[in-house]
Amino acid sequence: MAISPKTATDRGGKTLFDHTIVTVERAASELRRGRPVLAWDQQRAVVVQSAELLQEDWIDGLRSLADGEPVVGLTYNRANILHVLPRSGDVALVLLPEIMAGDSQARVIQSMADPDDDLMRPLLGPFHVAPTGAEPMHEAGLKLCKLARLLPAALFSASFDVPDAPGWAAARGLLSVAAKDIMSYDQSDAAALRQITAAKVPLAGAEQTTMVAFRPDDGGTEHFALLIGDPNRHDPVLTRIHSECFTGDLLGSLKCDCGEQLNGAIRHMQDQGGGVLLYLAQEGRGIGLINKLRAYQLQDQGFDTVDANERLGFQSDERIFGPAAQMLKIMGFDKVRLLTNNPLKVEGLEACGVTVTERVKHAFPSNAHNDHYLKTKKKRSGHLLP
Repeated sequence: MAISPKTATDRGGKTLFDHTIVTVERAASELRRGRPVLAWDQQRAVVVQSAELLQEDWIDGLRSLADGEPVVGLTYNRANILHVLPRSGDVALVLLPEIMAGDSQARVIQSMADPDDDLMRPLLGPFHVAPTGAEPMHEAGLKLCKLARLLPAALFSASFDVPDAPGWAAARGLLSVAAKDIMSYDQSDAAALRQITAAKVPLAGAEQTTMVAFRPDDGGTEHFALLIGDPNRHDPVLTRIHSECFTGDLLGSLKCDCGEQLNGAIRHMQDQGGGVLLYLAQEGRGIGLINKLRAYQLQDQGFDTVDANERLGFQSDERIFGPAAQMLKIMGFDKVRLLTNNPLKVEGLEACGVTVTERVKHAFPSNAHNDHYLKTKKKRSGHLLP
């Protein structure tokens, strides 16, 4: 089998699968292990290191790999908290901070990324924006941190010209990835979803349930669907898009309403004669479980759910709807009655080619632990709640 940087082919030259998504996932995995990767665009490149996992010796390492001082890359939301804004776009490049008494430079950079100590260290800084603005590789580097389920902050080497980025990286033991491949990853990963298997899984209150598993050809993110009954493919199907919530769905957390939404949707579909529940691997509105716990910690400090996500450097909601649309199309559904209180889900699904004929309300009473959370969703995120 011949393998090129982009595709794998059989002996007859037939393309088996595209390596683009594999390369992005490998790069994200490298960041999670604390290793740097090379992000490149045309003939420009930067070495990317997760700020969250930064070690002191890698600051000098990035100096030695490129001619110039490294810079800290932050999203607009996180940079705004630190009172420094991008020169343009949504990525701020910040000069390396001065070392404070009792601190290492790596520790200060980690504090720039992680808001956990913001209230304890309100005078952290001041920070200064770099003289040059962000390039496509910087935006892609922060996106890669998100895909790795890390905080969206990075230490970047100085950007440099390189005619052969993959060759340059390979000679130095680094993985390289194109910026455009990182930025198109979500769409590519969703489009590559395939149905892998299906099995009957009788549920309490919905015994005629089939669980369907989906995975991209290249082994990327897996998602699941629950078919309640045997929904008619010719009529709009009652559908719920449910993002996985370990704390709410499995542990019964009172901090959100996810468990009630999940179980309530299954009961409602059973009562209505059938439906489809899409269970997506997009924990914490797409930021991952660990970052969701970080957001919970910020909520305990007095920030609401929107402020907490943005203080971490994320958007208030990072979820995408391409996987949901692809799963529905694979199963033969192109029209849905969407069980949701979130208008953005309606817009997101329709933007991916699925017709939403009706929004079906889906609300549950609050409790002492999630009352403020639900009010915030209504007031700041536009959810249609009582």
